Amino acid sequence: MEEKFKQRPCDCLKIVIFGPESTGKTTLSGDLAKYYGEPVVPEYMREYLQQVWDAEKRICEPRDLLPIAEGQMRLENELSEECDQLLISDTNLLELKVYSEAYYDGYCDPRLLKPALNNTYDCYFLTYIDVPWIPDDLRDKPHDREGMFQRFENELKKQQLPYQILKGNREERLEAAVKTINQLLKETIS
Repeated sequence: MEEKFKQRPCDCLKIVIFGPESTGKTTLSGDLAKYYGEPVVPEYMREYLQQVWDAEKRICEPRDLLPIAEGQMRLENELSEECDQLLISDTNLLELKVYSEAYYDGYCDPRLLKPALNNTYDCYFLTYIDVPWIPDDLRDKPHDREGMFQRFENELKKQQLPYQILKGNREERLEAAVKTINQLLKETIS
């Protein structure tokens, strides 16, 4: 595996907010960071693609995926050194893999695929599509929300990863996530 995509060891509990676009991932990440006083690994893909859109008015292309993956892992590895007990990621490489396969006829660059499958997290919070769609420059699948949600859940099942679906309003999602995280933190201390 290329070193730039490799996840560094971390003593913190690692949580990923995972799911299709416009399902409240960034909002939940921020709420959890505020609740626990921990840093959030932001979604590098959004920052990168917004810059591409602003400069070139083009959407994501396969050539963008590796720089996005590299930026995401750089942020995750840097912030893993700053957390006390919990690392909250607004996304991860597995999400990038799902998007790659959805948009590029099942293709995922092998250099991305291996770390996407090998990097480990303690829990994935899969955000459901029961929040309103909010359009922006980068979002483009308002009519395939169920299909995209199924892609994300199928990937978690296929990889046999620990996950919980979060539904409801902002407060309900936060409450459910905090309950799960607190239980996981208790288990890691025991």
